Amino acid sequence: MGIIESIEKALHNVVDILPVGTAFWQNVIYVILVVLIAIICDVFCKILITKLLLPIIRRTKFEWDDHFYDKKVVAKLAALAPAFVLYALLPSAFDVESGWYVFVERLCKVYIIALVLRFLNGVLNAFFDILNEKERLKHYPIKGAIQTLQVIIFTIGFISIIGTIIDQSPARLLAGLGASAAILMLIFKDTILGFVAGIQLSANNMLHKGDWITAPNYNANGIVQDVTLNTVKVLNFDNTTTMIPPYALVSGSFTNWRSMSEGGGRRITRQILLDINSISFLREEELRRFQDNLLVGEFITRRLQAIEEARTAGNAFLVEELRVTNSMLFRVYVENYIRQMGNTNPDMTYMVRYLPMEEKGLPVEIYMFSAEKRWKEYEGIIADLLDHTLAVTSEFGLRLYQLPGSYDMQSLMGKKP
Repeated sequence: MGIIESIEKALHNVVDILPVGTAFWQNVIYVILVVLIAIICDVFCKILITKLLLPIIRRTKFEWDDHFYDKKVVAKLAALAPAFVLYALLPSAFDVESGWYVFVERLCKVYIIALVLRFLNGVLNAFFDILNEKERLKHYPIKGAIQTLQVIIFTIGFISIIGTIIDQSPARLLAGLGASAAILMLIFKDTILGFVAGIQLSANNMLHKGDWITAPNYNANGIVQDVTLNTVKVLNFDNTTTMIPPYALVSGSFTNWRSMSEGGGRRITRQILLDINSISFLREEELRRFQDNLLVGEFITRRLQAIEEARTAGNAFLVEELRVTNSMLFRVYVENYIRQMGNTNPDMTYMVRYLPMEEKGLPVEIYMFSAEKRWKEYEGIIADLLDHTLAVTSEFGLRLYQLPGSYDMQSLMGKKP
């Protein structure tokens, strides 16, 4: 004889001993006794977890068991024990052919399915916490994968509950749902698209948690805070939050700055406009004035030596070709300045070049990479570079172009501003 049969026999013996007249009241007392046994079983399981299991979990060196306890996975599993006690003992209180028996049996089944779903959901949440603490997995969209499994589990559970209530096989219900696939796809469109997009983003290493992305179509420019099944949460640099559907990133376009963060430098491109009328050749005595300059002295010495050699050889064309303009000297100066200044990466491409000339003057572009990638420090490097570059142009006899302002107008009118 099994344990359940022994308990049923003992309960019936207790009920028979009690002075109860009708069968109805015998059933009521039997049900009360069964509920009391389930409550005792629940209390016993809780004491077992608190007094025995918890000290063992706290003493172990593993961390995963702490997550399972913190998410109450063990408690949710223990809650199944009294539910099974109810399911096993309550039906014996009723005639199997009666409507009460059918009602109680289905109610117990639904309750057990709900507890199983609750337990599995706790297991998945605990797994998410465990995986999220792994440094090598931190940047992957784990949450989206966990949410996908939760959707699948709860869908199966919901269908099982419906099948239990209407007394139909879940497999039969699933087959019937095939006819409603179009409606289901419409209802769960975002979830399905998010699931597929999450797989693509993860498989192609397109997006990680913590990446800096820009998506102009969604006014997103900031750090990815979370990647879920339906949304990518971006904390913008102005402290606003943008929610983007994952499939929008896959089907559209966005910029991920991760390679810049992981690479050797962050690019700097800035340009200034030189007044063309200020560009001229420098005489040799003017060049010698810059020979003591740390950044262009060596260039001037070599150029003067080459001019002298060409003049001695009687090569007038080469002498003319070797003449130096103030804009050329300025370009050499700025390029050497870039190489020598701190917080830049001289191993990456850097140059000072002319862009196509326009009506506003000659555009001079500074192209380089900053070794400092943090925003504030990066902007500070750009500011220092421009401060020095703008101030030094006059030393080479160059003028910067800018549109006439009130100062220029008042100067032309002979008024002191």
